[in-house]
Amino acid sequence: MSEHGDFCYTLEGALEMAISMESDGFRNYLEALRKVESKSARAILKDAALDELAHKYELEKALVEGNMTAGALDKPLPTMNLDAVLVKKELRPDSDAREALAYAIHLENGAILFYKKMANACAGAPMGKLMERLVADESRHLQQLEDLYEEHFMTEN
Repeated sequence: MSEHGDFCYTLEGALEMAISMESDGFRNYLEALRKVESKSARAILKDAALDELAHKYELEKALVEGNMTAGALDKPLPTMNLDAVLVKKELRPDSDAREALAYAIHLENGAILFYKKMANACAGAPMGKLMERLVADESRHLQQLEDLYEEHFMTEN
């Protein structure tokens, strides 16, 4: 990841990098789905994998059309930064929904960091705007996962 964010790509190159990132995310979720036995954990991972596929499709469509249509989000959504407090670990067959959510939160945060680095490298260029949009899209995914984690696993005193 670090070797890709130090310079700006063409639109096609930026889209190819983003497609690769989404494909990697999908593969990570698919691998996790093959390991985990818990129904609730599998449901979380399945939804996350399908989100990655939808995002990848949108990027592939933009690659074919030569541009990316305006997205719903212009700016990243605020998140709780749960990745800083949740342990990042590989999933096992006995992993539960809490562990699956933590895993997904770390994957989404990794994507955000990647796209932020690309956006900074392309600041002022058209690809910078594309990368900023991808940061915003990923922040939406992360916020949804964190909201789910908060709802089910963070109880108030």
